[in-house]
Amino acid sequence: MTDFGFLSILPPLFAIVLAIRTKQVLISLLLGLALGYIIIAGGNVFQGLLNTVDALIDVFASPGNTRTILFTLLIGALIQLIKYSGGINGFVKTIQTSILRSKQPKSKLQVAASLTGFLIFIESNISILTVGTVFQSLFDRFGISRQKLAYLADSSSAPSCILFPINAWGAYIIGLLAVYEGVAPFQTLLYSIGYNFYPILTLILVFTLAVTGKNFGPMKRFEAQTSAPVKSISNPALEDDGKARNMLIPLAVMIISMPLFLVYTGWNPQEDQTLGANLWASIADASGSAAVLYAVTLAVMFAGAYYAFQKKINLTAFIEESMAGMKDMLSMATLMMMAFAIGNLCKALGTGVYVAGVTESWLSPSLAPAVIFVTSCFIAFSTGTSWGTFAIMISIVVPLAQAVDLHLPLAVAAVLGGGVFGDHCSPISDTTLIASMASGSDHIDHVRTQLPYALATGGLAILLYLVIGFAI
Repeated sequence: MTDFGFLSILPPLFAIVLAIRTKQVLISLLLGLALGYIIIAGGNVFQGLLNTVDALIDVFASPGNTRTILFTLLIGALIQLIKYSGGINGFVKTIQTSILRSKQPKSKLQVAASLTGFLIFIESNISILTVGTVFQSLFDRFGISRQKLAYLADSSSAPSCILFPINAWGAYIIGLLAVYEGVAPFQTLLYSIGYNFYPILTLILVFTLAVTGKNFGPMKRFEAQTSAPVKSISNPALEDDGKARNMLIPLAVMIISMPLFLVYTGWNPQEDQTLGANLWASIADASGSAAVLYAVTLAVMFAGAYYAFQKKINLTAFIEESMAGMKDMLSMATLMMMAFAIGNLCKALGTGVYVAGVTESWLSPSLAPAVIFVTSCFIAFSTGTSWGTFAIMISIVVPLAQAVDLHLPLAVAAVLGGGVFGDHCSPISDTTLIASMASGSDHIDHVRTQLPYALATGGLAILLYLVIGFAI
């Protein structure tokens, strides 16, 4: 592979800076892609532009990418069907009734949104979409900014997914660790949880801000501008007969079936192993993207049958509403395609390898946890992908930890926490994009308002890694 050196970090940095300056994320990603492929083409602009088009097509050469994009479209269909059945309005009314009885309705509403994101730890995108869709009208009604909703949705999802890894996240990380001799993948991941400071601190901050209603940084300005409550934007035609169970039951089908499909996609029992060992092995070998796609497909089909049984929908309406929901997610799917293409570009340029290689040679065991965390932060911020960062950094950190006798669960935790941090802060991250769109917030406003919170908990995490690095 050609060594592009410093040039390898220019395209993602260009896309990030341009997105912040122009607030046009889609065109920023596209221009970042074009710059990258012009670099790969040795400065040949014409060939670089042709390669950019091919790169967008090549996104779908990966079954995982295609499944994720299809999952996004089907989530749109599921949300639209739930809306049509009155499920979201029913759930909103249930929460609203409870909140109106409270002495601190704003605080209780923010806690409810945070708790919803925290409890749906099966998949981060499902968590973010659920929180954004369900709570948007309630936040409007009670005068809480959509930027605050985007923050609560974004910062309660990935941290809970990484701390409770019986999901696609856990399966993916176990798979990355399983290739190394002498490493117990699940045990290493389990022991790393206690050292994963950034997600832990982020969740503490999320619930502290939700309970107290305090804000700082740019978020304070948006909250001040949204202080006056406005009327609910719920559909009045569905409010009378909306039932919360029409939302909760289909979501439960999706959430419960997710780990079952993880086991199914990786099931390859060995006679000399116990049932428990075979189950964990199947999760390690599972396809997270396939399990998520199967789960949401099942939920869509169940919702159609369940609502038909209630005589709330017929076949024509099911198809029309499903297509309408997928149409609503088309822009998000396009942005995800761009984000995947940027990830492929960074891999072709060797962006992560270059950044990691700059720091690898001078790492000491005492400083290593903090440096690994910061490096993972930067890679995830530059590339917009926590999972890509995990793949890059684990391949470097595990051999490094074995060579210099570094505590492996601590090193792995630093990688995972840094990946989540960078993913939270990056304007080209798919989860950041989804949080913005699901909450109805301007994307760059979401990045700007979330960044101070992430920097606060990230800075404290660095201090903890320094302390524990010298203590162990």
